[in-house]
Amino acid sequence: MSDPTTTGTPEAEGTPTPAGHVDTSPDHLERVATTDAARELPPERSGFGEGVVGEVLLDIQGLSKSFGSVHANRDITLTVRRGEIVALLGENGAGKSTLVNQIFGLIAPDAGTVSVKGDATPIKDPKDAIGRGIGMVHQHFQLVPVMTVAENLMLGHETTRAGVVLDLEGARRMVRDLAERHGLRVDPDAEVDDLPVGTQQRVEILKALSRRVDLLILDEPTAVLTPQETDELLGVMRELAASGTSIVFITHKLREVLAVADRVYVLRQGAVVGEVATGDTDATGLATMMVGREVVLSIDKEPATPGETVLSIRDLRVEDDRELTAVDGFSLEVRAGEIVGVAGVEGNGQRELVEALAGMRKVVSGQMTLGDLDLTRADPHRTHHAGVGHIPENREKHGLVSAYSIADNLVLNEFDQPPYARSGVRQFAAVRENAQRLREEFDIRSSGVMQTAGSLSGGNKQKVVVAREMSFEPRLLMAAQPTRGVDVGSIEFIHRRIVQARDQGAAVLLVSAELDEILSLSDRIAVVHGGKVVAEMAAADADRTEIGRLMAGDH
Repeated sequence: MSDPTTTGTPEAEGTPTPAGHVDTSPDHLERVATTDAARELPPERSGFGEGVVGEVLLDIQGLSKSFGSVHANRDITLTVRRGEIVALLGENGAGKSTLVNQIFGLIAPDAGTVSVKGDATPIKDPKDAIGRGIGMVHQHFQLVPVMTVAENLMLGHETTRAGVVLDLEGARRMVRDLAERHGLRVDPDAEVDDLPVGTQQRVEILKALSRRVDLLILDEPTAVLTPQETDELLGVMRELAASGTSIVFITHKLREVLAVADRVYVLRQGAVVGEVATGDTDATGLATMMVGREVVLSIDKEPATPGETVLSIRDLRVEDDRELTAVDGFSLEVRAGEIVGVAGVEGNGQRELVEALAGMRKVVSGQMTLGDLDLTRADPHRTHHAGVGHIPENREKHGLVSAYSIADNLVLNEFDQPPYARSGVRQFAAVRENAQRLREEFDIRSSGVMQTAGSLSGGNKQKVVVAREMSFEPRLLMAAQPTRGVDVGSIEFIHRRIVQARDQGAAVLLVSAELDEILSLSDRIAVVHGGKVVAEMAAADADRTEIGRLMAGDH
């Protein structure tokens, strides 16, 4: 049985360290800085066995967990070897997060065992998990925004000099050395609130690594990352695995699984329905295992037949929340019956552009017209009634009222209009009838239309938004990050509905950080950088490398 106060890794050999303690001693820092410093990253991990360097580190047998009548996990058995990357794949609600929360001690299982390095003693809480060499980076980061990187790193595991003064300099050294070793460069004195999302995730990973983990759990690690940040993270994961750290990660994204995982466990309805080496499968096979049916990953669509110009944007300028220019001379046209994809690294004005078009953000200068209507100064109500459908980037903040029912969310834009209200009186039967129809048409999986939107899975929340914004047949449909954090089955469905809206004559403006999504759905592509369009091209003529170069500002 292993000693829970030590990690057992080569870096941890020697004097035992208290559980979770941040070791800032010179000897440890030197080991961190020098061990495997010159190692080259493997270009990819193409199947079980490559890079796997040791014994079984994590052994789960018969794990089950229920919440009332809901069986979140059913008799789950899996293993993870030292230095192995294992992906947990499944639709929203499949039980992935419940599983890793049990491994990390956040939830106690009803049955079964979790053994770490042969020790099957129940993991009492996250502190116990950390002491046994398990770290976790949650989908929603657990950082204190007003604190610096170094302060966050030592939070809860403070070290002092002479037993009195916090050893912030030691924490700074730890940040610098870990960051240098793993290619996660970040300023130890930067306030977390000022950092981009991708950098905040690096801080979370550094925080876990500072506890000297053997097993790192990543819950949806790329859900909020740009393609470039995602590729950087995958490289870090390969490097960590090559050094002997085991990784378990949850994702919806099949490309990432095939690029970095050794093995995949597929969960459906709380149970493991398949386990496969990535070298023995492909994206179609994984998708079929996830949803229990054949899934079409690429959308077959007829060539576009564009009509009249619906949306015209001329020299638009919009400021961000800090009153700095975010959209800087943006010009673009979108015609009826076509999908125009806006490709670019996040932070180049896409969010501000969409919010301005939706009437949610003030326009500094320029003009936006919808046909003959000038919407430059329109508010969201007028914009909607002019025929603009808006699938927002942040469905939780701008797309739904979580405490409201599905039925109420489906009429948010029309709640005071017939047939949902007459003479100021709500027509509940009409609201429910509309919800029942859209629930069936858009495959919204719920216990009923009166279930609160906040209790739905991510994919079904997005379907509620998509159903509402498409059901009134908009002239212009704006879809901002429409499949972010959504499972593969829902992605297929949403993509089909976007193409269907185009085929019914809508002009579609698609804004996505997923280049694959842009290339798959778009008829034309506008590449943005620095808040303006730097290139336009037909999707059929688009070259991924060229688009990437333009996105990076090489134009």
